[in-house]
Amino acid sequence: MANRLIKNVFFSKKVVKFVGRVQGEYELIKEGDRVLIGMSGGKDSFVLASVLKRMQLIAPFKFELKAITIDPGVGIDYSLVKKWCDSIELDYEIYSTPILEIMNEKKRPGSSPCGFCARMRRGALYTRAKELGFNKLALGHHFDDAVETFFMSMFYNGMMKSMPPKYRAYNKIEVIRPMIKVREKWIEYMAENNDFPIVDGEASCLALKDSEGVKKPYVREKIKNWLRELEEENPKLFQRLESAFSNIECDTFFMKKKF
Repeated sequence: MANRLIKNVFFSKKVVKFVGRVQGEYELIKEGDRVLIGMSGGKDSFVLASVLKRMQLIAPFKFELKAITIDPGVGIDYSLVKKWCDSIELDYEIYSTPILEIMNEKKRPGSSPCGFCARMRRGALYTRAKELGFNKLALGHHFDDAVETFFMSMFYNGMMKSMPPKYRAYNKIEVIRPMIKVREKWIEYMAENNDFPIVDGEASCLALKDSEGVKKPYVREKIKNWLRELEEENPKLFQRLESAFSNIECDTFFMKKKF
């Protein structure tokens, strides 16, 4: 049964290994969980869906899976995504929203809509997960995302924060990130060796869809390039960062102690 459903999917050993490591360390998915996968149509979500489907088929416990795409109203055809999900017997839904329309009404000239768009999409995921009776929402963020977010927050917002493996949303849905210790290059390798019907990122980007008076996003790409240069100088950079993310000495920072 398992081999039949995923026989045409090529799995990166490193992706599978590190997803398994995160699952073992944080117990993201447990017996009886109903897990909704955020399926954007990008490489990360296809790899996440593949790995979680594999886990569902071979795990010694049972859990339910469903994938969902938040359609912000940009006119993208997700029929190939649905066809792929059907091929591995993964239940799939397209959830239509007026996010693009709302963003255009509320956008501020000269500002980047990325944060606003992300909050709207995430809110739609939380809402739909609750409506469908799912207790967990799986997102495709990887370790490069976590590292980039950390430096973006520190350099541009004066905060030190990143992406936890799991957290609880305002409506009690538990959000999990099974690939949070997986490197993006491993995901790319797996995607390149599969025939995923990946949705064009530029076509789905709201900032590029209606750019009049909107500031193009550039900070994450700038941080990504900077980290790439650092890693060329120090190949073990991300290994050190993974260790650092788990070994934070709060007492060495300018923090007020709570008594």
